[in-house]
Amino acid sequence: MKNSRCQIAETPVWQMQITPTNLRLRAQLLARIRAFFTNKNVTEVDVPVLSHNGVTDPYLDNFVTQLTLGQTSTSLYLQTSPEYAMKRMLASGSGCIYYLGKAFRHEGAGRQHNPEFTMLEWYRIGFDDRALMHEIDELLMDVLSVASAEYLSYHAAFLHYVDLDINTASHDELITALAMDFHYDIQQASRDHVLQLLFNIHIEPKIGKERPCFIIDFPASQAALAKISSADPRYAHRFEVYFKGIELANGYWELTDAQEQSRRFAADNVIREAEGAVQVVPDPRLIAALTHGLPECAGVALGVDRLFMLAENLDSIEDTLAFPLPRA
Repeated sequence: MKNSRCQIAETPVWQMQITPTNLRLRAQLLARIRAFFTNKNVTEVDVPVLSHNGVTDPYLDNFVTQLTLGQTSTSLYLQTSPEYAMKRMLASGSGCIYYLGKAFRHEGAGRQHNPEFTMLEWYRIGFDDRALMHEIDELLMDVLSVASAEYLSYHAAFLHYVDLDINTASHDELITALAMDFHYDIQQASRDHVLQLLFNIHIEPKIGKERPCFIIDFPASQAALAKISSADPRYAHRFEVYFKGIELANGYWELTDAQEQSRRFAADNVIREAEGAVQVVPDPRLIAALTHGLPECAGVALGVDRLFMLAENLDSIEDTLAFPLPRA
C-alpha cells in the first residue's frame, strides 16, 4: 500500500492527492452505486447541507457557521448526515430514496476520516433491519467482490472476543477488560463509553477480515434512532458493518414514535451536559415529521470514501480524495 503522507510531502500542495487512475475508478464506483438503486427503483434525492438545527448525538458535533444579514445573525449547521431531511421527505410521501453526496463532522482528519466526506444514505419503506442488511450485503458483494457477509450480535461479539457478558458485567469489570491507562478518569465514563472503547480496541480489528461482518442487536442504551426490540427490550434494531478493521455503515429499523424520539434527544443533551459539551436544540422539523407520520422503514448510512478505499486497497482515505483537508 502507498504511504499517503509521503505522497503529500513529495508533490506540490496544489496538486490533487488522488491519482488520475483512481479518479476515474472513483467515478465508476459512484456510477455503479447509482445504477444499483436505479435498478431497484429507489429515487436519488438532494438535501440541504446547511440546516437551522444540529444533532444532539453526544458523540457527534456539527460545524457551525453564521449567516449575517444586516443586524440579524443566524446560526446554521453543516449536516453530519442527510438523515433528518430524508425522514422529512419520507413523511412527505417521497417513497424509497437515497442520497449520495457530502456530509461534515467536526472531527480531526485521520487515516479513516476526513471532516468533509461523501456519504451514501438510503431508506427502504416496508423493510426491517434484517431486510435492509440483505440489500447492503448485495451492494457490498457487487462493489467489493467479496463473499456474503457474516452476522454477529453485539452480545456474542463481547462473549467471543472480550470474554465478557455485557448483560451482567459490572462497570469495574468492563474497565479491567480494557487493560489500558487513559489520560482522563475512566471510572467516571459512562457504561456505553467504556463499551465503545472495548469494542474499538478488542473487537473491531478482529472482525470482517475475509468478508464483511454485520454487528447486530446493539444494546438498547445505544439505540440512537432505532426501534427497541419487542422480543427482548435489552436490545435495539441497530447494526453496523465492518470490513478489514473499518466501520463502513450504521443502520436502523427506524424509530417512528415522535414522543420517544423527543425523549431520546433530551437524554442526549443530559449526556452532553455531563461531558461538558454544548447543548443542542433538537430539530423541531424532524419531530413534526414524525408526529405527522414516518412510514415503517429501515435506513442506513455508508461511508463512500471508505468503501472506495477498501475496493482499491488504498492505505488512507486521503488517497480517495482529490483534496483532503491538508490540501483543501
